Amino acid sequence: MTQAPRKSPPRVTLEDVARRAQTSTITVSRALRRPGMVSEKLRERIAKAVTELGYVPDPAASALASRRSNVIGVLIPSVTNSVFAEVLSGLYDTIAGKPFNAQLGNTRYAPETEDELIRVFLSQRPAGLVVTGIDQSPVSRALLAAADCPVVQIMELGETPTDMMVGFSHRDAARTATDHLIERGYKFPAFIGARMDPRSERRLQGFRDAIAAADIAEGDRVVTTPTPSSVTLGETLLAELLAQAPETDAILCNNDDLALGVQFAAHRRGIAIGPELGLCGFNDIEVMEAAHPSITSVRTFRREMGRLAIDMLMARIEGKDVDENVRDLGYALMPRDSTMRE
Repeated sequence: MTQAPRKSPPRVTLEDVARRAQTSTITVSRALRRPGMVSEKLRERIAKAVTELGYVPDPAASALASRRSNVIGVLIPSVTNSVFAEVLSGLYDTIAGKPFNAQLGNTRYAPETEDELIRVFLSQRPAGLVVTGIDQSPVSRALLAAADCPVVQIMELGETPTDMMVGFSHRDAARTATDHLIERGYKFPAFIGARMDPRSERRLQGFRDAIAAADIAEGDRVVTTPTPSSVTLGETLLAELLAQAPETDAILCNNDDLALGVQFAAHRRGIAIGPELGLCGFNDIEVMEAAHPSITSVRTFRREMGRLAIDMLMARIEGKDVDENVRDLGYALMPRDSTMRE
């Protein structure tokens, strides 16, 4: 016997919630979108009605009514890199309790993927966008410039922000780290880099700025690869570097994963990190301080970056002026055992 198809229960509407809470639909809408505009007692009554009725807001209808959804689009190039995980942690901590939802897009370092994701997010009429970096393609830059919502570029600084920007200079940070190696007495500093996205390229340029200012020839002491970074890759790149530039006595790695790999490989070769081979990472993840010997690194303020990005968006969404549309968070060199010669 064929069973009749099950009928879906009628959708609970905003009017149903208003009726249960004994208030107007406008007040219910305001309580759901901007809780601070409604008294605590009324918010509790509306929240109870929402729970009892199982009301689920219709994001499409909300977007049509307000010309914007409650979505904040967040584009990052990697979901496995701990650097971006900390940015997201600050972002999600700050957005918690606000009437907005962060939706994540992974560009995988591919400009064409970023172009498509920006189109997808803009089709949802987002309340705001957070975009990693300053090296968007002409297509993405045009889309962001025409976006009907505030935009924050994060992780670095540039001369022409699309809208707002929060980050630091990768080039200056790498120069500071290289200056530190030279000041500690290392004569033949080298650079190891992986993936070599635009931020890594700027770190390499900072390295070159420092050795040029110190009148140190580069020689063959730069080894880079487009391969994604990993600890084991650091081991491989050290072997390549020492084969072509055995005079190397210090290394700036463009991230901490590579620095760890270099340290492990140096131990196996009987090379003393610090006295014989100076070592500096970049980003200063937690394990840099816990390593033995501890590893010098450039600390970047990633969690703060995520927090500030949301704060800036919230101010603009609420119609407030942002005092500084470009925020330089700077960086901090963290000297440790790996750059101690004695």
